[in-house]
Amino acid sequence: MRQEHEKYTAEDHEVWQILYDRQVENLQDKAAPQYLECVETIRPELGRDAVPDFRDVDEKLAQTGWKMEVVKGLIPVEDFFPLLAEGRFCSSTWLRSKSQLDYLEEPDMFHDTFGHLPLLLDPVYAAFVKRFGKLGQTHITNAKAITALQRLYWFTIEFGLMVGEKRPLIYGAGALSSFGESNHIYEADIEVIPYDVEKVINNHFINNEIQMRYYEIESFDQLFDSLATVEALIARGLDIEENIVR
Repeated sequence: MRQEHEKYTAEDHEVWQILYDRQVENLQDKAAPQYLECVETIRPELGRDAVPDFRDVDEKLAQTGWKMEVVKGLIPVEDFFPLLAEGRFCSSTWLRSKSQLDYLEEPDMFHDTFGHLPLLLDPVYAAFVKRFGKLGQTHITNAKAITALQRLYWFTIEFGLMVGEKRPLIYGAGALSSFGESNHIYEADIEVIPYDVEKVINNHFINNEIQMRYYEIESFDQLFDSLATVEALIARGLDIEENIVR
């Protein structure tokens, strides 16, 4: 599959600009500094003026050994993990409408690109995602290992937080790309827990409900290093329950 950039409409480009401008402004005091730096680095290829052309984005991502893989939507784990292991990040090409600015049942290309891609320019984070993919590829027939890795993905790559000077800062794409979720994190009833990989892989999640619990890392080095613990836990045999998804 490929992106047919010439088919985007004037409304598509307007929706992209609305989402981009709103979220860049919103994240200035909420996003991890590494993410904000990467947003600036990739701004010529992934900026606010128009829906990004994936060919341009690929040229920038090549700096850390990544490229985009166009998909229709969510794909099976047996396809997803090998793509990550090869340094290929999946993105759909459809964009939400004006009536969907604040809620989607399934991630669109704004989530896939604005949320996920900038941090792939950070060498440590990019290495973490690729090694994560290789772990999934290695253990693809181990149902409990895959469940553990899905939870790890959810609470880090999608909804991870990093310690900040005054409050937690966001690096997870699910929150970075969502105006509502990126503000919800700072509500009084939210639980933020220091990152512990064993707690994470034993934490159920419900994929269509807003988060009430988040895990906070000290650094991307800590995140990368934690994969060794995951490998050791898988080698010993995991004793975890299946995930609750509805």
